[in-house]
Amino acid sequence: MMSTSRAVAPPAYASRLRRRQQHGNAPGRAGTARFLARCRHGGRGRGAAPAPCSAIGCLEAEPWGAVAPALALPGLQVAAPAPGDALAVPSEQRVHEVVLKQAALTAAAPRTARIEPGPVSGALKAAFDRCGEVCKEYAKTFYLATQLMTPERRRAIWAIYVWCRRTDELVDGPNASHISALALDRWESRLEDIFAGRPYDMLDAALSDTVANFPVDIQPFRDMIEGMRMDLRKSRYRTFDELYLYCYCVASTVGLMSVPVMGISPDSRAATETVYKGALALGLANQLTNILRDVGEDARRGRIYLPQDELEMAGLSEVDIFNGRVTDEWRGFMRGQITRARSFFRQAEEGATELNQESRWPVWASLLLYRQILDEIEANDYDNFTKRAYVPKAKKLMALPKAYLRSLMAPSSLTQSQRHYSSLT
Repeated sequence: MMSTSRAVAPPAYASRLRRRQQHGNAPGRAGTARFLARCRHGGRGRGAAPAPCSAIGCLEAEPWGAVAPALALPGLQVAAPAPGDALAVPSEQRVHEVVLKQAALTAAAPRTARIEPGPVSGALKAAFDRCGEVCKEYAKTFYLATQLMTPERRRAIWAIYVWCRRTDELVDGPNASHISALALDRWESRLEDIFAGRPYDMLDAALSDTVANFPVDIQPFRDMIEGMRMDLRKSRYRTFDELYLYCYCVASTVGLMSVPVMGISPDSRAATETVYKGALALGLANQLTNILRDVGEDARRGRIYLPQDELEMAGLSEVDIFNGRVTDEWRGFMRGQITRARSFFRQAEEGATELNQESRWPVWASLLLYRQILDEIEANDYDNFTKRAYVPKAKKLMALPKAYLRSLMAPSSLTQSQRHYSSLT
């Protein structure tokens, strides 16, 4: 349960943080321009030679010459239903089917506290080290929390984080205005090559090695790209069902990618599905928190990530959002949205306690830090139009030891099982 820029750098579940900061002269713009130029002039067909450019967003890497062992893991993409499809299956049900599939894949692998590390070549070590540098630069708190993880798990989590970061850069980076659906199609084709053991550059190589050594499925990665497509074509969400799917794609997918790497505690008595549901919930909670924090900022960009039908029921309209006035109706609406987000945080706790002990700290840090953003919104009297809720540094520092102590606690399923056994004796 981790996070990228869209969700807070978080448990390796977490969620695509919707980063709303402007970039200055970010490194790698020239490389991104070359990538975009290739997208505008046509994509690479299957079997053709890989494109020469290796830069995405502000993350550049050297081309990769080695080829990892082939590994193809098919997935079923969770695409948004066609507009007006009255028979569309609810998003929650469709996402639940994805969670069940991911849980089944992980359940088939043995639960061990430690993965035996394989040999890491000099070039591959450099690739993982670069992923660690990127993680440290963009997600300092998360990077710190990964230091308790075993080296092989830590490297793999860094690789996943970097891929999510690069994907996020496509639609939120300095060249986002030039990104098209074709660019995302090409990025998805490149993802398939990574899973097939054909990385383009050193950062891709790190992820290719990760998916070859952990039971990581390609579907959550594809679904995250689908979330980027949604950002290209949607700026409004009619119902929470629509918003639920978006939050899953851009945030909860990170958790589904990460659980196989973080591992489930050998002491856990919980079903694997419970852990994945926790990862899903944390991504939803983090992304909903992002949305509530950034209402004013998004509105200035012409975007509203709030369920329109719920706004209407509260007596509010788009005009009220764009005017940015804090009224009693707005406060009432926000109370309901915050209550929903907190309910997902509570669900996330159930999964976080079941992870391997050394993997829990980044998850608990993400959960506790992000949940405090909701407290800050309330402290601002629900003015998320002109005030950006943030957790002061002092509170962040206080949250880290709390998260660490929570990570040391035994899986809740184990303690419940012990209490049940004691009651029978």
